[in-house]
Amino acid sequence: RGLSVWLHKPPVNQAIYQLKYHNQRYVAKYFAQEICIKYAEEIRRWRPQALVPVPLHRKRRRKRGYNQAELLAEEIGKILGIPVVANLVKRVHYTGYQKKLDPIGRKKNLEHALPTDFRRVIIIDDIYTTGNTVDQVAKVLKTMGFQKVYFLTISIGQGY
Repeated sequence: RGLSVWLHKPPVNQAIYQLKYHNQRYVAKYFAQEICIKYAEEIRRWRPQALVPVPLHRKRRRKRGYNQAELLAEEIGKILGIPVVANLVKRVHYTGYQKKLDPIGRKKNLEHALPTDFRRVIIIDDIYTTGNTVDQVAKVLKTMGFQKVYFLTISIGQGY
């Protein structure tokens, strides 16, 4: 179960693009504030023990310099007093860009990309497009013994 604040269309998709590809990190703070304004009550009902940002492969993180989902998680964590566990799940295989793939390709691309080190509860990501990324991270967390895995994203693809 999860929540997204907006549909992935202008101007939200353009702001996310600026966050991800043009080093506009301050946008993460705004998005986190909006998520918390809209969903703080629901998040508290979920009683999360931690926020788990969707990981970037080290190659992509090195190129970008940061993980936008981690920035978002850190800001939400500050606002709501929830710890962030950034290294709980790791991308161990470089998967290329999800946005260039169709839904079947996205799922295949992530099948072996997300083994882990430890365990935890609300997955944080920027966009919920087809759900494959969130599904794979949730699957890993469930195999680690987590009974309740939720997600929060800035936007969701139209039709989902």
